Amino acid sequence: MRSKVSLWVLFLGIFVMGAVRLATGMDAKSPEWSVNTTVIEACSCPMFCQCYFNTKPSGHHSHEGKHEHYCRFNNAYRVNKGHYGDVKLDGAKFWLAGDLGGDFEKWDDTWAIVTFDKATTKEQREALTEIVKNVIPVPWKAFSSAEGKIDWSYDKDKAHATIDGGKTAEVKLHRFQGQTDDPVVIKNLKYWGVPNNDGFVMMPNDVEAYRVGDKAFEFKGTNGFMLTFDMSSKDVAPAKDAAM
Repeated sequence: MRSKVSLWVLFLGIFVMGAVRLATGMDAKSPEWSVNTTVIEACSCPMFCQCYFNTKPSGHHSHEGKHEHYCRFNNAYRVNKGHYGDVKLDGAKFWLAGDLGGDFEKWDDTWAIVTFDKATTKEQREALTEIVKNVIPVPWKAFSSAEGKIDWSYDKDKAHATIDGGKTAEVKLHRFQGQTDDPVVIKNLKYWGVPNNDGFVMMPNDVEAYRVGDKAFEFKGTNGFMLTFDMSSKDVAPAKDAAM
């Protein structure tokens, strides 16, 4: 009798825990998270990146005379304040480099490499990997990770970020001159999967480069901007129940 009561208590406990998770949206695999993040970003498109207004990136002529569309980018992120479950993310830096391919309706030839600052922990890297998939919800054909020393700084007039002192990657931006010495800012424009941002600060690049591997690239004088955004797990559409 005692063993039956114990089993009943165990099953009741499991049931109650499951009900609480269902009611609150809690999931051991998907903890609650929130980040306020600033990005120093640049790409191969002319200023301003047409990817935000079209289904294809800008066209480019190669040395072989070919005309192709691509958007090869470097996005250097710093989490100003954030968490992923119990994992604190304040000050964490990571970098996304890659290519959006030639057609946003097909997503062919897309690839990305996320580089984590050497100071980040294993738990932070796992958390940031999940978050960035929601920030930039692209069906990457190839997605990999690496680590490096990320340096990241900006002021009103310029921004500069590097991986390994620029040996691996570099983004250097300067403020676009407007009517005054205040930055030129594009408002009310959505940044990928992010619901809120404070505006795109126009800063064309002096250089944006990814310098290692067989996909290395470098561009000068093309698109660049800075932006700060807020996003949380509440902004992500829940995954459909596998049984449905």
